[in-house]
Amino acid sequence: MDTLSLILETFAPIEGRRILDIGCGPGVLAKALAARGAAVTGIDPGEAAIRDAAARAPGARFERASAEALPFAAASFDGAVILNALHHVPDPAAALAEAARVVGPGCPVVVVEPLAEGSAFAALRPIEDETAIRGAAQAAIAAAIASGAFICTRDVTFTRAETFADLAAYLERVTSVEPARRAAIEADPEGIRAAFEGAAARREGGYELRQPLRAHVLVPAG
Repeated sequence: MDTLSLILETFAPIEGRRILDIGCGPGVLAKALAARGAAVTGIDPGEAAIRDAAARAPGARFERASAEALPFAAASFDGAVILNALHHVPDPAAALAEAARVVGPGCPVVVVEPLAEGSAFAALRPIEDETAIRGAAQAAIAAAIASGAFICTRDVTFTRAETFADLAAYLERVTSVEPARRAAIEADPEGIRAAFEGAAARREGGYELRQPLRAHVLVPAG
């Protein structure tokens, strides 16, 4: 199981589907879905992310917006994806409610979130400790299901493995997601090196970090 396979399976057939990519970042997912024929719209609060996404996926549409206040009418999309982004939203419950509003009745919202465990989490922790915000995202999902706002049709955990040539490649990856992390890296370079080398497994071609991901396929109730 991997993220793209799960998304394609959920929205099959993907061709022609109107998909909203919430927290699209630099457009990697949007590009993959647009290449398979989906009509993709991506939103992100970051100006640089939107600029990069538009360059990477010219076949998709992008707008700068907050997940808590989506600039779209109700039932504008056939589904939505929130990929590794809900824990970055200040109010994850509001983001889930907005996702439910903009997808049509019976249309799924796929939420994929990293858990606060695994070697990738251990390597990241001295740079940015996401324990609390990852937990808050999971709590918001659980509360939305318990309240009856969503029906959960799938709940699966799988692991993403990434290999990095060296520490520099890893730091480039984590700062491309969040440039503000550079300050923590500059403040304790040796501690961060030790955390990375202690967490990563040596593999041919570099260092491997593994991150458990939990995916929910949520359908708005009513």
